[in-house]
Amino acid sequence: MGEWIDLTAADGHTFSAYISKGEDSSKGGIVITQEIFGVNSHIQDLCDRYAKCGYTAIAPALFDRLEKDVFLEYNSDGVEKGLQLKHKIDDKIALIDIEAAKDHIQNSGVVSIVGYCWGGTLAYLTACNSEGFSKAVCYYGGGIAGLKEKQPQIPTLLHFGDQDTSIPMTDVDAIMNTRPETQTYLYQAEHGFNCDKRGSYNASAAKLALSRTLNFIG
Repeated sequence: MGEWIDLTAADGHTFSAYISKGEDSSKGGIVITQEIFGVNSHIQDLCDRYAKCGYTAIAPALFDRLEKDVFLEYNSDGVEKGLQLKHKIDDKIALIDIEAAKDHIQNSGVVSIVGYCWGGTLAYLTACNSEGFSKAVCYYGGGIAGLKEKQPQIPTLLHFGDQDTSIPMTDVDAIMNTRPETQTYLYQAEHGFNCDKRGSYNASAAKLALSRTLNFIG
């Protein structure tokens, strides 16, 4: 359904992005920010899914600054390599590529950002730092607790699983106590519950979270 395109960031870096447009992409645009596994088949599927819901969805390949065509599997090797790549990219640099993706689809109407895992943290950072986005949705962003003192400048929605071993409930409680104005939902689910290619996939939680996300971004 979607296609790969090339974009150029403000600092001159050229990178790939997966973009998907539905037959009726009238609701605006969404920048999808990836997990540590790259813009793999799951992230591409998400773009296609949002396109079918009426949005123009684009996922910038944030690892392109280090390595092209990173499509990692959900296994120990994928986690190891994904973390290695992620730790080599400064979040502020990733925001530059996210901005370029937003600029590319801004003629679609209002643009929101929806991020997953590492991308969930980047979506939160985007909400705090970047202009031109309407709303932000963050799925199980492990770094959000460390950023809780930063205040989102746009309406922001957070999704967490209460059985997530990588994001303890003490972190989620700290976020909710520090940012009570930010909508936060908990699900009886593990980390990555939205991804149907993971063993932690939880269909009911994913369906409910998607419904809340779509209602939130409008």
